[in-house]
Formats: sequence, C-alpha cells, structure tokens
Amino acid sequence: MNIKNNFMLRAIELSLNSANNGGGPFGCVITKKNKIIAEGSNKVTLSKDPTAHAEVVAIREACKKLNAFDLSGSDLYTSCEPCPMCLSAIYWSHIDNIFYANSRDDAKNIDFDDSFIYSEISKKNEDRKIPIKQMLRKEALIAFELWNKKTDKIKY
Repeated sequence: MNIKNNFMLRAIELSLNSANNGGGPFGCVITKKNKIIAEGSNKVTLSKDPTAHAEVVAIREACKKLNAFDLSGSDLYTSCEPCPMCLSAIYWSHIDNIFYANSRDDAKNIDFDDSFIYSEISKKNEDRKIPIKQMLRKEALIAFELWNKKTDKIKY
C-alpha cells in the first residue's frame, strides 16, 4: 500500500474514533516530507466551538508544532471534502495539496449540508440571509493605512 493511502486511512480512523466518542464523523492529518505532523478530528460539539472542524483542528496543531502560520510544503488528508470554512483555512495556511475521501454530497446525505453556504458566498452582500452592512469605513481605514506604511510587517 502506498504512503498516501496510509495517511488517508489514518484520517478515516480519526473520523471513526470521533464518531464513536461524541464528535462529528470527520478526521484529518497534515503531512510534511511524508511524515504526519498534525492530526485533528471534529470537536464542534465536544468543545462548543463551531470552527473546531477536523481540518481546522489539524491546521492549528500543525502551526503550533512548527511555530509557523505558513504550512507550505505540507499536504492535507481529510476524511471528507472540506467545507467552505475549512477550504478557506487551507488556502490561508498555504497547504500544497488536499486529498479527501467522502464527498460533499456524501456529507449532505447525513445532514452535513454546506450547499446553503456555497450559495451565499456568490451573492451580493445585500442579498445574503445574514445582513452585511458596511459602517465607519473611514475610521477603520486608519489601521489599514498604518499597516501599509509599516516597513517591518510580516506578510501573510
């Protein structure tokens, strides 16, 4: 069996353990140089944190372990196609590759349906279910101007 299959099997094992122990049925591993550097399972209900998806948990662990916010050179193996939030976190962390087992349609079949979020993303702010209204832009731009002028900023 190839090493990528082993990584995915570990993500699936984490999803099974999570489902059996009060978490959602999702697991994830992050690898670098063909070694697991972080693991995560869904902890939304256990931690009362809606952002504690397996991928986000693993990303947080990897960043802490590597003392870095940039995970370039890493691969992510997840038991299910990432939701919009996790996909965004993966992009922000600069992970190189995503490998998944179950599809978003498989997740939808067991009531983990992200279709609504995907549809909201493409809408104009004023057409979204949760109203998004801009305010105090002029005042807020001061922080952006300060950041833009900094010579010692760390870009991400």
